[in-house]
Amino acid sequence: MPLFFSKLAPLVPRLRRLSTAAATAGVEDPKLSRIADELLALSPAELDDYAALLRLKLRLSLTSSAAAGGACPAGAGDAAGGAEEAAVAVKTAFDVKIEKYEAAAKIKIIKEVRAVTDLGLKEAKELVEKAPVVVRSGLPKEEAEALAAKLKAAGAAVALE
Repeated sequence: MPLFFSKLAPLVPRLRRLSTAAATAGVEDPKLSRIADELLALSPAELDDYAALLRLKLRLSLTSSAAAGGACPAGAGDAAGGAEEAAVAVKTAFDVKIEKYEAAAKIKIIKEVRAVTDLGLKEAKELVEKAPVVVRSGLPKEEAEALAAKLKAAGAAVALE
C-alpha cells in the first residue's frame, strides 16, 4: 500500500462525515463538494499519483511525508524502506558547517568566510560568531571538502553534512 494512501486513509471517514453534514445542513460549496466526491472516488493508486502531482505542483519534496515520520503499512515497508535508503546513501549536496573555532584564529576564519560567501565584514563576523553555523549549503562533494580544508587550515572545526 503506498505511503500517501496510508496517510489519507484516516481522513476518508471524516471527509464523508463532513460531506454528509454539509449536505444535510444545506450549506455546501458545489465546487468543494465536487472535488471531495472526486477524491473519495479515487483508488489508492490514483491517490498516490495525485499526491505526487500535488507535491510537484507545490514544489515540495517527494519524500516529505516520509521524512515527517509517516508509517508504512506492513507490506510496503520493505520496498519503500529500501528505496529511501538508496536515496540517502547517494548524497550529492553537502553543507559546510563551522562547529567551533579558536579565538586566536577568528580573523582568519572571517576572511575565509568573506571570500567564499560574498558577505560584508559585519555579516561574516556575525555569521562566524554564531557557531555552530552552516557557511555554505548545497555544494558538490569536491567543493565542500575544499572549503572545509580551507576553514580547518584557518583554525575552525568544520563538519560536512
